[in-house]
Amino acid sequence: MAGTTDQKSVFTRYSTLILGLFFMGLGISLITKSYLGTSPISSVPYVLCLVFPVTFGEFAFLLGVFFLLIEVIILGKNFPKIQSLQVFVGLILGFFIDLGMLIFYFVDPVFYPAKIITLLAGCVVLALGVYLEITSGTFVYPGDAVVRIIAEKAGKRFGTVKVAFDTTLCCTAGAISFFFFGTLKGLGEGTLISALLVGYIITAISALFVFFSPLRYRFQRDN
Repeated sequence: MAGTTDQKSVFTRYSTLILGLFFMGLGISLITKSYLGTSPISSVPYVLCLVFPVTFGEFAFLLGVFFLLIEVIILGKNFPKIQSLQVFVGLILGFFIDLGMLIFYFVDPVFYPAKIITLLAGCVVLALGVYLEITSGTFVYPGDAVVRIIAEKAGKRFGTVKVAFDTTLCCTAGAISFFFFGTLKGLGEGTLISALLVGYIITAISALFVFFSPLRYRFQRDN
């Protein structure tokens, strides 16, 4: 009986992770389709996919592999081998990003208010995905994992390192864009808005889940 319960728990956790990655992929796609700039973590893959005949999601996966290698370099022998499975998180997220771009092929906002609505919808969906990814208690995208490792090694706050990390990615994406196109592509006010807003939305979603969890338990108990 205990073994069955443990299996259900593992299934639930990994199902939550997959669902989270699905929403993350959709959210990143929506933010990108707002044409106000993609999210910081996807800025480099998006600009690269405009340059080379490789999809947005495939570059997101390759960037995840790069981040995973950085984790290995930083931790050395202390790198937990089980965390190598992060590569599959990157692979799945990359797939869902490409899937999201296909699902939202019809999203083509012309007027600025429509672009803002698309951006905000993407931020909400992305935040929900990140929340599910974190609460699954399994693995996270290598880009988030490497930030946590750097913060621990440097003795800095996660938020501080995250800002520096995202800024570096955006600057790199900007440099690539200027080099190949002579202008800025894939970055804009939407990049900044998503960077600032998603964290607050995650906090709000977390509060909602905490608030409704006791109500759900009470309903299940009474019925």
